[in-house]
Amino acid sequence: MIPAIVYAIPAFVLLVVVEALSYRFLPDDEEQGYELRDTVTSMSMGAGSQVVGLPWKVFAVLAYAGVYTLSPWQLSPSSVWTWVLLFFADDLAYYVFHRAHHRVRVLWASHVVHHSSVRFNLSTALRQSWTPMTTLPFWLPLALLGIPPWMILLQQSFSLVYQFFLHTERVGTLWRPVEWIFNTPSHHRVHHGSNNRYLDKNYGGILIVWDRLGGTFEPEGERVVYGLTKNIATYNPLRVAFHEYAAVWRDVRAARTWRDRAGHLVGPPGWTPKAGAR
Repeated sequence: MIPAIVYAIPAFVLLVVVEALSYRFLPDDEEQGYELRDTVTSMSMGAGSQVVGLPWKVFAVLAYAGVYTLSPWQLSPSSVWTWVLLFFADDLAYYVFHRAHHRVRVLWASHVVHHSSVRFNLSTALRQSWTPMTTLPFWLPLALLGIPPWMILLQQSFSLVYQFFLHTERVGTLWRPVEWIFNTPSHHRVHHGSNNRYLDKNYGGILIVWDRLGGTFEPEGERVVYGLTKNIATYNPLRVAFHEYAAVWRDVRAARTWRDRAGHLVGPPGWTPKAGAR
């Protein structure tokens, strides 16, 4: 099965080019725009994620299918209510997945790739992880609800396509009801900020209501500083993909107790034994 997102890749690349040209002919001093090495790195990460993702999807489909057969019921794709349930269940699963990948360091080691650019443009959306294996547990409950596996994969693709358009500085704030219900470029700029007030905020996929309900919403206010609290200063795709795994391994090896080793794995990014004791 070829993921639906693959068919959108040519459009993604074209839109990256269009946005880059917009900065060339309509520059904005308050917006960072594009930098060639950064863009090439983002594109490389996106290409690598597809190479890894295609065979991984085969395993994911088998896992969803196995859980689906255990469900006490199978929902009909011909029912509009199945699609409504899928939309909200998928978006909630994404919120939980996204929040966990910011708060558990070994999961953050996979997701940090997406936050490693100090720029914010459509190419940043393509800067994806090469270790997608951490996503599966968060969507398995949808199969247990009786939603067919192909529907789950299709909705995941729809969500990713929507989120692609969130990665831009060229769009300001939208109509207030839209900003209140949906994730928007303004909300997602906050999510990519390394400012203290923006850390671990706005995890939503399509909807922003989960953040409002979960206490993780933050509106865009002060100028966003993109990137990590400690930027990695490299354009090497291999280092971008695996630098945090290497850092986790160093900390685990240096830890003196099993409690500290566990803290480095499942504690939040930045966890230290001293901080854990407090």
